[in-house]
Amino acid sequence: MKQLAKTINEALSPHYTQGEVSALARIIATELLGISQTTYYLKDEVTLTTAEKEKLTDALTRLQKEEPIQYILGYSDFCGLRFKVTPAVLIPRPETSELVEWIKTECGTAKKLLDIGTGSGCIAVSLAKQLPHTNVTAWDISPAALEVAQENNHANGCNVQFEQHDILTYTPVTEQFDIIVSNPPYIKESEKEAMENNVLLWEPHLALFIPNDTPLLFYCAIAQKALTMLSTGGKLFFEINREHSAEVMAMLQQMGYRDITLRKDFAHNDRMIKAVKD
Repeated sequence: MKQLAKTINEALSPHYTQGEVSALARIIATELLGISQTTYYLKDEVTLTTAEKEKLTDALTRLQKEEPIQYILGYSDFCGLRFKVTPAVLIPRPETSELVEWIKTECGTAKKLLDIGTGSGCIAVSLAKQLPHTNVTAWDISPAALEVAQENNHANGCNVQFEQHDILTYTPVTEQFDIIVSNPPYIKESEKEAMENNVLLWEPHLALFIPNDTPLLFYCAIAQKALTMLSTGGKLFFEINREHSAEVMAMLQQMGYRDITLRKDFAHNDRMIKAVKD
């Protein structure tokens, strides 16, 4: 293990903090190379096969370019499930799991749920798994994202119905849902400069960014159409940009929603909103 740790440290130290290098070393050893936790923590010596050496070299080269480790592994864990991830979808965030937990706690009897902008399917599939009596539908504008989401749906033994729609141009039909949830693009173009390269250079901009002059673009479109698409007493859940929580809440109030509730994430940032349709 000492030689492996030295190789990883030498390759990654110029690009990452020591804490990040240590975390990446553990992931590379135990998840990418399949070395047992015991061997890793006891620092027992290991001999890599030619194939394992090639895998290590490839991973280190990609990490030097600041590619996220989740894309290198090909998966990310979320809400106790494993999700395939590719550069066609965002990597699931821990904050989003708090939104899933909130919905699960409040909406256990919901019959129909819609996830708008599903990406990897992490929200829809996790809720389908945790709310087995709820019929879950998920939309995305990206065919590539829907392909990944469908794979995650099958891999986790769920029955989510996936559809391709652009919510900005979608015309609501008669179908109604008890719950609508969305984690839409909400990062302004002006915020790019403050972002890390592992996000900016690798994750899909379609799922991340909105124009500076329309920060509520997706929230407004979804909330407006949800007035038709939600059943009476139905609930709308958003993951939000912490800088615009007050504006989103005011918009929902103006549209006639009630019981508008804001929650912070584990880092104490404004992150989630719930609103109820009369």
